[in-house]
Amino acid sequence: MAETQSYKNHAQIVPLYHRVLSLLILLILVGSIVNLNKSWGDSTRFYSASLIVALTIAMTILYIFVRTFPLKAQDRAIRAEEQLRHYVLTGKLLDGRLTMRQVVALRFASDAEFAALAQRSIDQSLSADAIKREVKQWRADTYRV
Repeated sequence: MAETQSYKNHAQIVPLYHRVLSLLILLILVGSIVNLNKSWGDSTRFYSASLIVALTIAMTILYIFVRTFPLKAQDRAIRAEEQLRHYVLTGKLLDGRLTMRQVVALRFASDAEFAALAQRSIDQSLSADAIKREVKQWRADTYRV
C-alpha cells in the first residue's frame, strides 16, 4: 500500500528521466566537447565533431523544454483549481500578489487551513517551501511529477 503523501515525501522523481537521461546527456556533452577539442587541427574530423556538439546542445535544450513546458501548463491548471477552491471557500478570488510558486505550494493545504494560509503567505511573504512546511493536514497531489 502506498505511503500517505507529506512534506517529507511529496517530491516525485522519475529515475529514468531525472537521473539516467540527465546523466547520459551530460556524459554525451562532455564527450562531444572532448572529441571536438581533439579534432581541432583535422578539418575532416572537426566538421563531424562540431555537428555532434551542436546536436548535443540541441538535445540538452530539448531535455529542458520537455520538462518546463508541461510544468507551465500544470501551473496554469493548478492556479485555476486553487482560484476556484479559494472562491468556493471564501467567496473571493485569490490575492493577485501570490506568486505562482506560492499557489502551487498552497495546493497541499486542506480546505480548513487553505484560506488562512493563503493570507499568511501574502502577509509574511512566505516562500513555497515555508508554505508547505506550514501545512498541518496534507492534501496529496500525486499527478504532478
